[in-house]
Amino acid sequence: MAIRGYNKLHFSKFWDDEYKQLTYTREPFNDPTDVADWVAVGYSGPFTGWMCDMREPQPTWNQQFVDLFSARGWHDIGTSYYRMDTATVLPVHQDRYKKYIELFDLEQHKHWIYRAIVFLEDWQSGHYFEIDGVAVTDWRAGDCYEWRYDTPHMAANFGKLPRYTLQITGHK
Repeated sequence: MAIRGYNKLHFSKFWDDEYKQLTYTREPFNDPTDVADWVAVGYSGPFTGWMCDMREPQPTWNQQFVDLFSARGWHDIGTSYYRMDTATVLPVHQDRYKKYIELFDLEQHKHWIYRAIVFLEDWQSGHYFEIDGVAVTDWRAGDCYEWRYDTPHMAANFGKLPRYTLQITGHK
């Protein structure tokens, strides 16, 4: 259903917990201006969780997600699994898609880019997501939020358990 600058979807669970065994790495947030602004108001890093993108092996069922988004009209779909550990906050931001824009020559067509996150597990106390100013908690595994390239959003984990999501990028 369309709400503000995003759509909420739900996928019936077909995946197992293979995502917990992936090779995750932490990369710095790719916009130093945002990071400087966050630090100036009192946030302290790290500002990103741990990612396993398409440069690393993906779960055996990953292609099923690619196919689901392809059926929604997405092209050049990339996936990245994301583990957000306790005490990690990624303040409100808009994704920059620097590498994706470069790979698919979309500099003049940024408005074609879409992003989605799929919650791989049910919500746990302390896990938080916000999109376009709307707080999201109490999600179920398979809940998904899809948005256009410039929709503001944030994520945090103040809980005791890691927060796992799948991040999907594509363009229409």
